[in-house]
Amino acid sequence: MVQLIVGKKGKGKTKQLLDKVNGAVTETQGSIVYLDKSGKHMYELNNKVRLIDVSEYMITNSDEFLGFISGILSQDRDLQQMYLDSFLKIACLEDKDMQPVVDKLEKFSEQFKVDFVLSVSLDEAELPEAVKSKVIVSL
Repeated sequence: MVQLIVGKKGKGKTKQLLDKVNGAVTETQGSIVYLDKSGKHMYELNNKVRLIDVSEYMITNSDEFLGFISGILSQDRDLQQMYLDSFLKIACLEDKDMQPVVDKLEKFSEQFKVDFVLSVSLDEAELPEAVKSKVIVSL
């Protein structure tokens, strides 16, 4: 399953995402990964959550980003949840159509039984129609 937390920059999406990931630690038996554009939130995450600073990996387009996600999935068969903060930025999708990447994440989710929660810096009205049903929080 892919879920979205949406709202313009500065509306509190990251706080919502951090609360959700830290709450999931007690309920999830498998691994949890948190992808971000920096290591800034390291001390706000439960120590059982693996933080990956995507900026360290020289990702320059959405295909490379999806390959990066595939690599993470291939290395951890116990992975149950992935949280992606600043999704449009880390997936190199700013000013681009996010739907194909979200569709691919949905396929990953089905195949590998991993849930994805994405923080997206757009108003709900700006989202492609096909992904609006995935919104769980709109700020």
